[in-house]
Amino acid sequence: QLVESGGGLVRAGGSLRLSCAASGGTLSVYSMGWFRQTPGKEREFVAAIHWRDFKEYYGDSVKGRFTVSRDNSKNTVYLEMNSLKPEDTAVYFCAAGRMARSTFLPNDYWGQGTQVTVSS
Repeated sequence: QLVESGGGLVRAGGSLRLSCAASGGTLSVYSMGWFRQTPGKEREFVAAIHWRDFKEYYGDSVKGRFTVSRDNSKNTVYLEMNSLKPEDTAVYFCAAGRMARSTFLPNDYWGQGTQVTVSS
């Protein structure tokens, strides 16, 4: 089970750090990804981190502002979000999966999501 936390309300230009913790299993053998979704829109890829070499991958809209990291000893993945914009407002989900070249492919393990709201 994956559980996200750390969402909330922040002003534009502010920062938040999301966490994705696993229970009942280990994240260390999975590449992990973050997605976000707003009502009426498709789920958007945000970031991913490889399970073995910790290589990071980012969606174009968050490059240079967001940082994905993981601590396998804590069975947790993080998403550090800086310079937040109103258009970053969404429900953020983490997922376990694998990398196929530079594409993150989620499997069936998803969290329930955490709301991030950025006010202007």
